[in-house]
Amino acid sequence: MSDAAFDEFSSLPAQADAIGVPVPPVRRVTHRLADGRTVSALRYGDPAAPVEVTFLHGAGLNAHTWDTTVLHAGLAALVVDLPGHGDSAWRDDAQYTGRTLAADVEPAIREWADGRAQVLVGHSLGGLTAASLAARHPELVRELVLVDISPGIDPNGAASSIRAFFAGPTDWASREELVDRALSFGLGGSREAATRGVSLNSRVRPDGRVEWKHHFAHLANRLASDPEAAAAVDDAQRTGAGILSAAGWDDLAAVAAPVTLVTGTRGFLTAGDREEFLRRLPDARHIELDSAHNVQEERPAELARAVRSAYDGR
Repeated sequence: MSDAAFDEFSSLPAQADAIGVPVPPVRRVTHRLADGRTVSALRYGDPAAPVEVTFLHGAGLNAHTWDTTVLHAGLAALVVDLPGHGDSAWRDDAQYTGRTLAADVEPAIREWADGRAQVLVGHSLGGLTAASLAARHPELVRELVLVDISPGIDPNGAASSIRAFFAGPTDWASREELVDRALSFGLGGSREAATRGVSLNSRVRPDGRVEWKHHFAHLANRLASDPEAAAAVDDAQRTGAGILSAAGWDDLAAVAAPVTLVTGTRGFLTAGDREEFLRRLPDARHIELDSAHNVQEERPAELARAVRSAYDGR
């Protein structure tokens, strides 16, 4: 299927029907940054209803990873494509850390939410971005929900599997080849779900070849094939997740909003990671769900309940 014929919202009716909810109004919105780059997002819900929940996805994903969670939550929501992902522009410097991304998305969220304080939900890299945003702009965040991420996780542990997945060729003959690769890495769930995810996370070039829409696949391929390039970049680029422990912990320590940590039993955080997080943030609420890293895709109903709880003030 060509990109021109692809409707990014075509699967929403089936998803909504499967969980017994109506399809909410949804549209794509774009914010232009001062340097000319654009940040794109999905705006769910009645256009007249104020946005009070914002979702930020993880590395290598895009806004649509949250579709089913948003449908379950039933709230007017803003779902952002982080810079370098989805329909948002790439960063020329490839600096995809929580702090650089927070600086990029802050003016966009401020505009779309009309300055209203948000329940800010961030998965993985989006969680680090959310923590940095909450630390620097407390007026924009009334509750912070972090999904399967902690500043202290080892980038060479379970998270390295994502880097290996994207360190393949930069272009493919068809989306079916990408689906096969995802399933071979144990990603995407069923073939139907993987096909949907790949369709939403890739594009067809003018020459007919298919490539990932996000920047990380191109960075991972370069680092895997060029040892000199790998030696030249810093850890933030190499991990593809911007996991800088000191900076991340400093950001979380500065967050004034209540914090909820949602982890997957088979996610990226070890028992030690969870203990360290709760030692540093003893007032944080911790919810553990039977899931791998992408909790929003494996346990959307339960995650939506956690978001609703934060929205309702617990």
